[in-house]
Amino acid sequence: MRGLAAFTKKEFLELFRTGRFVVCAVCFACFGIMNPAMAKLTPWMMEMMADQLADSGMMVVGVEVDAMTSWAQFFKNMPMALLILVVLSGSSFTGEYQKGTLFNMVTKGLERWKIVIAKTAVLSLTWTGGYLVSFWITYGYNEYFWDNGKVSHVFFAAFCLYMLGLWLLTVIPAASALFQGTPAVLLSVGAVFAGVYVLGLFPAFREYLPTYLLESPALLAGMSGLEEYGAALAVGGVLAVGNVLAAVALFQKKSL
Repeated sequence: MRGLAAFTKKEFLELFRTGRFVVCAVCFACFGIMNPAMAKLTPWMMEMMADQLADSGMMVVGVEVDAMTSWAQFFKNMPMALLILVVLSGSSFTGEYQKGTLFNMVTKGLERWKIVIAKTAVLSLTWTGGYLVSFWITYGYNEYFWDNGKVSHVFFAAFCLYMLGLWLLTVIPAASALFQGTPAVLLSVGAVFAGVYVLGLFPAFREYLPTYLLESPALLAGMSGLEEYGAALAVGGVLAVGNVLAAVALFQKKSL
């Protein structure tokens, strides 16, 4: 296991050296601050625009914001943060293919499955850390300005969105085991998400697909129950494990 630990350490160092850690940290922290900030500034912005809207025949009445407004921003912004992380991580494998570093490590005895597991672990931990930073910043500000107690099931709803991201990120190692170039990997991730999303438009499949977890914000207003997302969480977890296993199997046969 020393090889796995050493390669995982190397991946974390690479995360810092390439600047991806700084970009991710700033991105997730900014989104965390932006959620309550946008909610807090909404009445002021609407007041500033009142005259222009009045000229268009629209009347602005008193705008009230609360923790729900901020959490709605959180669930809108996190998919954008996930997209940024996917783009930053798309070259995790392919960049090393081009430099030939993986070939050197494999010829020196590093088992291929350890490469896949280490890279997947670092990618997952980056998402986990960034997501928690954004969540707790939003939670703290919301508690200070308003009251999180008025929002239902915020932790479970946030967990649903987190699991969606975890599933999607595991597509990266599987795609990287198939393709040599970063564009192909990113297109594969996009194609998988789009394919599952389109399949979810059919009522028979909708509640069983990971993309259904995007609807978890309905929990905040009590418009859905916890049990509705159990199947999507289970399928998402199984698919995530399947992606990693597929990545290991495909990477074993890949020419470096």
